[in-house]
Amino acid sequence: MKPIAIFRHAATEGPGYLAEFLDGRQIPWQLICIDAGDAVPHRAAGYAGLVFMGGPMSVNDDLPWIVPVLALIRDAVAQDVPLLGHCLGGQLISRALGGVVSRNPVKEIGWGEVTVADNDTARGWFGGIEKFQAFHWHGETFTLPQGATHLLSSAYCVNQAYALGKHLALQCHIEMTAEMIESWCAVGADEVLASRDSPAVQPAGEMQRQMEIKLPRLHEVATALYTRWIAGLRG
Repeated sequence: MKPIAIFRHAATEGPGYLAEFLDGRQIPWQLICIDAGDAVPHRAAGYAGLVFMGGPMSVNDDLPWIVPVLALIRDAVAQDVPLLGHCLGGQLISRALGGVVSRNPVKEIGWGEVTVADNDTARGWFGGIEKFQAFHWHGETFTLPQGATHLLSSAYCVNQAYALGKHLALQCHIEMTAEMIESWCAVGADEVLASRDSPAVQPAGEMQRQMEIKLPRLHEVATALYTRWIAGLRG
């Protein structure tokens, strides 16, 4: 089987629980570290699927890797290679396919409830799940590309996820592990402090206190979504 390519854009924002999920099913994957200077592949056909993780940058920034990544995403759609985006990754997919990425009304950082949309596509991805506590860390948001179906929303961000056929784009983070949350709280301490007046930003200590209760359920949701996504992998 061809490997899944997982694109990392920041050292602290690796595949997290997704790696555990894939390893447990003996699905091969390759980490492409954009943050370390790895080259962006020219074609998607060499991979079973493409996964784009998060990062502190904006897809609207003038960074040398963004244009080739957007081209790769469009090639993946043309070649029927499934895409999966987490936060920045979902924004990259949106922009590549004609959507717009802009500032969200407020920053959203920490645990927060998301609601599954009332449509058949959302039920296909989420089954009987109607709401769950996701993890958030973003200041921007995406619009849905043409033909996409809305899947998730929160009180502070309307577009939390969408699907376009076998492609899945998320604004929220379902890939979190305890180690990732602790790391992000340390690296992002100044951002949390500067945004403390936002109603959608939790103190770092509160994010970490809630991990024990909320991470197991988040992993259940992630397992359901990842299971549906890998069903579309190319051989």
